[in-house]
Amino acid sequence: MNDNNQKGGIMVQASILASASIIVRIIGILYRSPLTAIIGDEGNGYYGFAYNIYAIVLMVSSYSIPQAISKLMAQKMAIGEYRNAQRIFRCTLAYAVVVGALSSILLFFGAGLLVPPSAVPVLRMFAPTIFFFAILGVLRGYFQADQNMTPTSVSQILEQIANAVVSIGAAWLFINYLAGSDPHNQAVYGAMGSALGTGSGVFAALIFMSVLYFASRKRFRRRIRHDRTRRLDPWPVILRDTILVITPFILSGFILNLTTTVNQTIYYNIMAGVKGMDEFEMSTAYGIFSNKAVVISNIPISIATAMATAVIPNISAAYAMFDLEETRRRFITAVRFVLVVAVPCAAGLCVLAKPVTMLLFPQWDSLDLASRLLAMLSVTVVLYSVSTITNAALQSIGRMSMPLVSAGIALIAQTVILVLLLFFTDLGVYALVAVSIIYSGMIFALNQFFLQRYLDPRADLVNVLGKPCLAALVMSIACRLVYSLIMVLCGALGLGRYSSNLICLAPSILIAVIVYFFVLIRIGTLSREDILNFPRGRLLLKTFRRLGWMK
Repeated sequence: MNDNNQKGGIMVQASILASASIIVRIIGILYRSPLTAIIGDEGNGYYGFAYNIYAIVLMVSSYSIPQAISKLMAQKMAIGEYRNAQRIFRCTLAYAVVVGALSSILLFFGAGLLVPPSAVPVLRMFAPTIFFFAILGVLRGYFQADQNMTPTSVSQILEQIANAVVSIGAAWLFINYLAGSDPHNQAVYGAMGSALGTGSGVFAALIFMSVLYFASRKRFRRRIRHDRTRRLDPWPVILRDTILVITPFILSGFILNLTTTVNQTIYYNIMAGVKGMDEFEMSTAYGIFSNKAVVISNIPISIATAMATAVIPNISAAYAMFDLEETRRRFITAVRFVLVVAVPCAAGLCVLAKPVTMLLFPQWDSLDLASRLLAMLSVTVVLYSVSTITNAALQSIGRMSMPLVSAGIALIAQTVILVLLLFFTDLGVYALVAVSIIYSGMIFALNQFFLQRYLDPRADLVNVLGKPCLAALVMSIACRLVYSLIMVLCGALGLGRYSSNLICLAPSILIAVIVYFFVLIRIGTLSREDILNFPRGRLLLKTFRRLGWMK
């Protein structure tokens, strides 16, 4: 089975989601800068405390629903059981409504037990979002099962636009008309406005997906009428299978988000209770780490998340037809695509950490700390990206518990190390970076071990990993050299710090992209077929031929 026949192929569908993810992240970064200027690093800290708890509850109730429903429905659709696929959709929708509603109620009334007092109203503002997201997740999974990633992509962009507009507007209104003159209250109310933006974005995406679902029902009904399998699974069996598939997705995601909350809680308690750091200093440092360095490093990781979303139904369909060789091929294709993007992104964030941070978050007092944290976190871009794909592959071949085992072992190890680092060293917020690297590295290694055991992908490491690393090294040298030369010229012209950085950064990134792809093509990593699978692949191939890079 050729994946080019599957709605344009796994890489095409992943490229659609990846492109949307990049746009979403860029919008997120762009609005974060003015938002941070409005609510400050203290407000970012309160938002971070509330968001981490919200993310855990969201993960338990709803976040994994798109992946789970797409896996279940794709398996049924691959063997022609469209009636059962529709039953899975209805069962999952009922599950989402009940669990989403209960989770929203729990979050609202239990906020006082979950976060520090200053973050309680922020967490309560998040509560209704979980119910909306649960239903939204089912609708996204419904289309993803058919290997159509466009509805999800458009809804994500719409969600982020609404989020950005409402977050900035609500934060400004809350601070200027509700918070009064007390700086602490302004930080809290500003964080509440940002939380309202998150909910508004999800609600806007839900409306869009609902309209799209009702508009496309006729096509799905035609498929059901042509279902000749005559097989109809009982509702209790569908509910059981749904819960059995959703639960490992939930637990794996829960541990991932639990790690953030555990680290946050340990950091808060040790730095405040043992080291004597005051709340403002502690919240500010954590806000710089979580809402600047981590936010920037998550941009390239989102591409791997998009690929994982496309991989699950694609690999599940091949595995349901007992085609193990095709399953391996699709997995390796996904890993190659992710590494071609993740490796240069990690290298770029390392060598341009300060320029990128200055561009996106030009708060001079925190610039040095944020850029150092980002440079250190850059290695996690590769580790998390590959781990995201290996998680999806293990879940797609029915080894649902393996990502859970990897995440659990990594969580225990990094928690012990974090406690020791905070107690016995003066690393402070840098300890959070250290354990992020340890955690992502352990998941990477454990998932690779499980995949070798259950799938045996037999990847060519030189071609899959070695050559992108070589190209990224050459790219990094060229990129940094161009940036430094233009910066010297700007300094001679007497331009300001921010203006000089803006002028230097654009050509540096452009040169980096050109050098990277030139080296990749010259050393034989990217073939004609690979390039055609990228967004606007035909145009890229035509351009490379005109430049003489390819025949």
